[in-house]
Amino acid sequence: MKRQKRDRFQRAYLHGYKAGISGRSRDDCPSQDVNIREYWMSGWREGRGDQWAGMTGVSGIHKNPMVI
Repeated sequence: MKRQKRDRFQRAYLHGYKAGISGRSRDDCPSQDVNIREYWMSGWREGRGDQWAGMTGVSGIHKNPMVI
């Protein structure tokens, strides 16, 4: 059975969100591609905002369940 590949941009967003929610620096973006970096930074910004709002751990599961 073939598995459908996930979208590169969705993966970049989720990895950026994980980095932001865990408090990592935005300089940790692994990609130099402008489009992927844009999605990563967007996820990072949302993750940082959620971290500052206190949505870490179990309290943040309802916000973005794909991040688990």
